[in-house]
Amino acid sequence: MNRIKILLAEDHSIVREGLCSLLKLEPDLLVIGEAENGRQAVALTLKMHPDVVVMDIAMPQLNGLEATRQILHAAPATKILILSAHGDDAYVEKVMALGASGYLIKQTAASVLPAAIREVHQGRSFYSPSISQRRFHHQRKAQAQGELPTGRAAVLTSREMEVLQLVAEGKANKETADLLNISIKTVEKHRQRLMEKLNLHDTASLTRYAIAAGVIESSIQVTILE
Repeated sequence: MNRIKILLAEDHSIVREGLCSLLKLEPDLLVIGEAENGRQAVALTLKMHPDVVVMDIAMPQLNGLEATRQILHAAPATKILILSAHGDDAYVEKVMALGASGYLIKQTAASVLPAAIREVHQGRSFYSPSISQRRFHHQRKAQAQGELPTGRAAVLTSREMEVLQLVAEGKANKETADLLNISIKTVEKHRQRLMEKLNLHDTASLTRYAIAAGVIESSIQVTILE
């Protein structure tokens, strides 16, 4: 039997342990790696070549949105299944536009996660029922009204999105440079370019934008704003 190779990307260890225990019960599924942030998820995908990455969205250093974009650019055959506590339309539409194959809400995932993995591995889409219904109605409405997706985040490059998240998490230029393996001067140029593109003028404004765009999770937001 050719087992489906899975990489789990989730920053909470207790959640990863629970997912591993669940998936071990399935004879055709095999967890080959675990990542605690998006940057690790990208690196492990390129190293281990999983069939499916089960990806959280709100993770430190590199969120699941940007990790999804980088993985699908570097390894387009990999399937991404989003598993997140955030089920609102903004999150769903952003990640599906990047090419993810499915989206599950954590609260309802246990009973359907194995089936969802099998579906996306076969090249099909899979959503939590509530998300599937909303997407259907949203798409019909958008088609009827001739709407197109908009948003300032779309103008940012992959590197700019990485820098934006690290700035919003309070990382200094040197720490950001070390994490991205670039020079401090390059980090400064990216910060300046972000402010120009978004018409923002200081780090606090960049942070507020990152929060509004869903780039960082709520637990980090509280730390930054207090």
